Formats: sequence, C-alpha cells, structure tokens
Amino acid sequence: MALQPSLRPLIIAGNPDAPHTLDVFLDYVCPFSAKIALKIDKILKPLLGPGGQYDGKVKIIYRLQVQPWHAMSTLTNEAGLAALRASPEHFWPFSLALFKHQEEYFDVPSQDLTVRQVREKLAKLATEVLPANTIDHFKDLLTLKGSPNGGTGVTDDLKYNIKFSRQNSIHVSPSVLWDGLLQNQVSSSWEEGEWKEFLSKQVQF
Repeated sequence: MALQPSLRPLIIAGNPDAPHTLDVFLDYVCPFSAKIALKIDKILKPLLGPGGQYDGKVKIIYRLQVQPWHAMSTLTNEAGLAALRASPEHFWPFSLALFKHQEEYFDVPSQDLTVRQVREKLAKLATEVLPANTIDHFKDLLTLKGSPNGGTGVTDDLKYNIKFSRQNSIHVSPSVLWDGLLQNQVSSSWEEGEWKEFLSKQVQF
C-alpha cells in the first residue's frame, strides 16, 4: 500500500521493501487496538524480523485510525505523530506505552481535562520513552500555531491518515488489510497459532 514518504516510520515491522503488506488500523483509546498492538509486538515482529520465518516477505504499516466519538482520540493520535516526527525510531515504543496507559485517556477519566492538560500529560509520557533531547520538539509539534484555527505541527499528518482511512472505507479499529484487501476474519484475540496459520495461507514463497 502507498505511504507518504515522510511517514515511512509507520512501517513498524518487516523489511520496508517486502512484497506483502499488512496494514493495521489502530486507535490509541480502543481496547481492542491495544490487544492487537501487543500481539504485533510479541508475535508478528519476531516472525517478520531478521531470522524470522517471514523475514523479507511481509511488512506491517501502522495506520492511525481516529475515532471522534472518543474525545481523546484526536489528541492521542496527534501525540503518536509527534513522537514519529520527533524521534522516528521511538514511534513504536511510544505507541506501546500509550496503549498501556490508554485507560487514562478513556472518556470518563479524561472528561474534566483541558486540551492543554492532556497534551502536557502526553508529553510527560513521552519523557519516559523518547530521548531527552527530543522532548522539546515533541512539545513544539503539539503547540497550536499560526491562525486561530490552524492546528499543530502534525495536523497535516493527521489529515493524511484520516483521509487514507476514509478512502479505504475503514470504520472501526482494529481493521486489517492484506495487500490492500480488508481481512474481516482477523481478530485482536488471535494468538501465535492463528497468526501463523493466516500468514501460511497468504504468503507465497
């Protein structure tokens, strides 16, 4: 699948030149997205990485799926993009950390927080994952600038991801595409056996 060059760090597993692509649409405040993200880290990354069974065969692209019915979805996804810009190699570790802390950004716990407070909270999380010399850049990317409605330093990246989801008719998270086609059978509950069976049917050696 196509990917804007500046967002290539969204390739979180496998060789970027691998012939097969697994697009995974996730939202930071979706419990099922958190489940599948942890499975990707534990199961799929080793299978697709150096020495893995599917090394050079499959890559995984993380697609940010903003779900506006959750108030914090936009702000947390902006933070993911800020991490990607500030320290590309730490995008995935930051994403995992945010998934592990996602309950703090659920609707009820966050309902009385201002936008500024949420961004400060996300910056504090970033200090636990990103290098110290990138934190100021991370914060700057999440600072409102320009016109009164001009957005932040990652607004254009956010728009790209939302437009990509819309044109592919992605409605829920997690959603998974294999070489561009929706795979409704993929579940956040899949363990190693299900993933290995899926890959064995999809990958032609």
